[in-house]
Amino acid sequence: MTLPAEGIPGGPAGLVDTVAWVHLRDGLILGARTRGKELFYIPGGKRHEGESDEQTLLREVEEELTVAVLPESIVHVGTYEAPVGAHAPGLVVRMACYTGDHRGTLAAAGEIEEIAWLSYADRDRVPPVDQLVFDDLRAAGELA
Repeated sequence: MTLPAEGIPGGPAGLVDTVAWVHLRDGLILGARTRGKELFYIPGGKRHEGESDEQTLLREVEEELTVAVLPESIVHVGTYEAPVGAHAPGLVVRMACYTGDHRGTLAAAGEIEEIAWLSYADRDRVPPVDQLVFDDLRAAGELA
């Protein structure tokens, strides 16, 4: 499966192009917290030059969570954009979100200090772009 490589580096200034893995279980979404940070985020990250969404997703999830997303199970669930926040005025994050089955045992790795299962009540513990995903999942009845 080849996924779109939207917003590859070299795109509009002020745009951070990312890919995220929306992993739900029992009405909760998996969140990851980077070492030294307070906010959790939907696991994933920035693409490397020339990477497709699929390649970025597979690499980032394995680096951060020690599991392998199964390429044949990947499904695009939406692309979201929001300002990074007050600490970076004018900077916008674009996050292409995908679901997909995985093999292996989830564990924090690399720069990830902690992983946690989050509910809608944790919405204020994630960045603005992730809050949009939380809102959509809640509206669809998928996030408790």
